[in-house]
Amino acid sequence: MKHVIALDVGGTAIKAALVAPDHTLLHETRRPTERAKGPEAVVAGILALAADLREHGLRAYGEPAAAAGIAVPGIVDTATGTAVYAANLGWRDLPLRDRLSDHLAGTPVALGHDVRTGGLAEGRVGAGQGADRFLFVPLGTGIAGAIGIDGRIEAGAHGYAGEIGHIAVRHGADADGLDCGCGGRGCLETIASASAVSRAWAKASGDPAADAADCAKAVASGDPRARMVWRHAVEALADGLVTALTLLDPRVLIIGGGLAEAGETLFAPLRAAVAERVTFQKLPRIVPAALGDTAGCLGAGLLAWDLLATHDTESTESTEVSA
Repeated sequence: MKHVIALDVGGTAIKAALVAPDHTLLHETRRPTERAKGPEAVVAGILALAADLREHGLRAYGEPAAAAGIAVPGIVDTATGTAVYAANLGWRDLPLRDRLSDHLAGTPVALGHDVRTGGLAEGRVGAGQGADRFLFVPLGTGIAGAIGIDGRIEAGAHGYAGEIGHIAVRHGADADGLDCGCGGRGCLETIASASAVSRAWAKASGDPAADAADCAKAVASGDPRARMVWRHAVEALADGLVTALTLLDPRVLIIGGGLAEAGETLFAPLRAAVAERVTFQKLPRIVPAALGDTAGCLGAGLLAWDLLATHDTESTESTEVSA
């Protein structure tokens, strides 16, 4: 059976799979990223896992993977196949595509940005399926975005498109703007990310171990302190999203990540807050992500299948020209 290797590299774990042409995950596994051992140890782990998957495919399906796709965090140059920078993994200017291809005996490899790759999967086979324009926004440790246009993800001129978490939103208790890791102040992710809600709820509740999931539960139970923290985050998120939809005019707005697991505790007030803020703009459908933590692997698989399709098209055109 023809299949591809898919790798989704996170700060804690590397999720991996063999993916069929119909996007079925034929085999899934995961291993610790082991970033504490340094960037070369992370790369070594990626290469070893990919090689194991190749061997599994040979045994199970009688042929090696036709291609591989890998999604990584940080700054990615997809044209050169370079993982330019990832603060949480410690690498810089890593020629990851070529190193992985060499390790897999010349197997073609596609490299992608983790959020854009997850957005690709949500757009094609998840919550945005059938939408010509969508925006995927995962709310996790930070806030990022993937801009979907006609089945592809827009990377921008320099690979930075979709960074909605760094739109400045200053209001209420944060009118002066909190410092952000990017070097700016008042960025959306300093108020509305899962980690920001966790910090705010830990402070408000007096429990240093409390997190965003605990805050959501407290909101559902009617805790007024939790409702204040939650409302503050939702209002900031709505401000950022309205800026994004004003610029991009998406048909569907897909919200994923840890905060989205709160379900209607998040989506009911968020839909209302966005609706209150729009004027001339068309209100998109605001829906939860559908693929959960499989989005990265599915997206990496799609990158690999797209790469094969491109190669097949180029081979056909070359043959036609030669003829």
